[in-house]
Amino acid sequence: MSFLVNPIAHATTRQVHAEQTNTNLPDKSKDLELGKTDDKIDYLARAQWLRAAVLGANDGLVSVASLMIGVGAVSSTAKAMLVSGLAGLIAGACSMAIGEFVSVYTQYDIEMNLIEQGKVNDEDEDKEPLANPLLAAGASALAFSIGGILPLLAGAFIQSWGVRLGVVLAVTSFALLTFGWLGGRFGGAKPYKSALRVLIGGWMAMLVTFAILKVFGLIFHVKVNSSS
Repeated sequence: MSFLVNPIAHATTRQVHAEQTNTNLPDKSKDLELGKTDDKIDYLARAQWLRAAVLGANDGLVSVASLMIGVGAVSSTAKAMLVSGLAGLIAGACSMAIGEFVSVYTQYDIEMNLIEQGKVNDEDEDKEPLANPLLAAGASALAFSIGGILPLLAGAFIQSWGVRLGVVLAVTSFALLTFGWLGGRFGGAKPYKSALRVLIGGWMAMLVTFAILKVFGLIFHVKVNSSS
């Protein structure tokens, strides 16, 4: 009789142990259903600083380069391109800083309002801390300045109009590929596709700016000065 009971008892024990082991394991099916895999969570966390770093630098790069090339369409002077690029760099960095400050502070006000209404628990461990508005503004301005300084330095000391435009375009294109590759690499996308999208977008911005300013110069008879 004991010979028959013992296998049943052992089988029952193994089944109970397996059920207890399964209950202790993390249920990844729920995370998969919600799309919250560990890799994706990491990418979403990285996107918080990628937006202010890579994309901010890309904005500065495209804005300043487009300004310089646009001015180069109606003026051949190095000083005109330098002043326009510098003005775009300063104005863009200030705009990015103010925009980021307002955005983060608005998000902070919304969350504080939800906390006061009891809809959000301030002591929730899973709640991500909000960024400091001043630090976010400074990071955005710095990132924009880093991107914008590249075409500015590239064309600042070249007197020849054609060479100057070519160097600005070459440096900007290389930087666009680099920023696009970095954004795709750290964001979880395919780097070459991201780099190609950023490069094409930058080229379109510079082309549109050059074309519009060129047409403007022809319509209003803006003279191209060959002196520096």
